[in-house]
Amino acid sequence: MDLFLPESGLVIWMLIAFLIVFAILAKAGWPMIMGAVEKRNAHIADSLLKAEEANNALAGIEQKQKETLVATQAEQIRIMKESQDLKNQVIEEAKVQARKEAEKIVADARLKIEKEQAEAMANIKNEVIALSVDIAEKLLQRELDDKPSQSAYIEQLLKNNQPRIEA
Repeated sequence: MDLFLPESGLVIWMLIAFLIVFAILAKAGWPMIMGAVEKRNAHIADSLLKAEEANNALAGIEQKQKETLVATQAEQIRIMKESQDLKNQVIEEAKVQARKEAEKIVADARLKIEKEQAEAMANIKNEVIALSVDIAEKLLQRELDDKPSQSAYIEQLLKNNQPRIEA
């Protein structure tokens, strides 16, 4: 069993070596290790803070997206309503224009009818005048002595040459 029990001098030297290594590590190693751990803790805390800020920013972006979507839908509805109003206005203007054109065509037709009526009346008057002159000429050519014969002859000419006026 001596094999398992170290001698007391060896234990002392091992204890002295341990204390020297512990003192060196306590002076130089622990502060570096603790500084690295604290740095890592600060980096993790910073990363968590940045992740929280990113989540908040993402929530803000999602809210803006929803607001933009609602605004876009409202704008779409407004544009649709404006286009419907514009369509109705264009249709109404076309109807008004068509009425004006129809009224103009009717007015032109009335003027044309009145003009043709006036021309027809003038032609009838000219025919009556020509017929009267023709009758007068025939009366003068036939030298009749008595008035009753002249009247009978005029009536006979009027019956033979009577123009037909149809309304």
